[in-house]
Amino acid sequence: MGLPFRRGDQRVIHMLDVLRRKLGESTDVGIVDGPRGKAVLKSVNDQFVELEFEWNNEPAMLMPIDLVVGISRPQTSRKVLQEATSLGVRRILFVHTERGEPSYATSKLWTTNEWQRLVRGGVEQAFTTRFPDIEIGVELADGIAATNSVDTRICLDNYESPLGLLDAANSAEAIVLAIGSERGWSENERNLFRDNGFTLAHLGERPLRTETAAIAAISIVAARMHRL
Repeated sequence: MGLPFRRGDQRVIHMLDVLRRKLGESTDVGIVDGPRGKAVLKSVNDQFVELEFEWNNEPAMLMPIDLVVGISRPQTSRKVLQEATSLGVRRILFVHTERGEPSYATSKLWTTNEWQRLVRGGVEQAFTTRFPDIEIGVELADGIAATNSVDTRICLDNYESPLGLLDAANSAEAIVLAIGSERGWSENERNLFRDNGFTLAHLGERPLRTETAAIAAISIVAARMHRL
């Protein structure tokens, strides 16, 4: 027996109007932090649709990669949120930095539920049900302290040794990657990372945007950890 959903439900609209599923056809579905499966369209009228569900196994757990990211321009943070979620990191901490623009922390991205929609979009893009933990507006020292349980911690910085994260990732059970906002880390912040056991490294001679550095670093580390 199927379950009824209102015709105006955004999930139903997507199934009927975007995916254009017909009676008897199915689409991929999932329960938050639970199993994935298929929903078969059983009936449609002006007010309700009836869906029949078949559940499969739960998807793989998120990768043991945590991000500490300097709060950046909203358009940059949007990309980090969605792409890092799609890649499968388990945690993202958006931290205040000395060189960051303070007004970015109070943009509509963070004061409305837009950031939650972006995370959900990243989850849906990856065909998973696993949501990362997101923390917003964290002081940098607190963000660093929150990662103390992870032994392998790398801070990306253009002025440091190249590609130092590669060998460290080969045998790591979990990794923290720290990525600055558009203006990068201050000298005080670099010293704070060093004092707390971070290795400072960069991804090559070409300075990268925050969102590009995040995607590149996650991909490199995940490959080295045999997660891709």
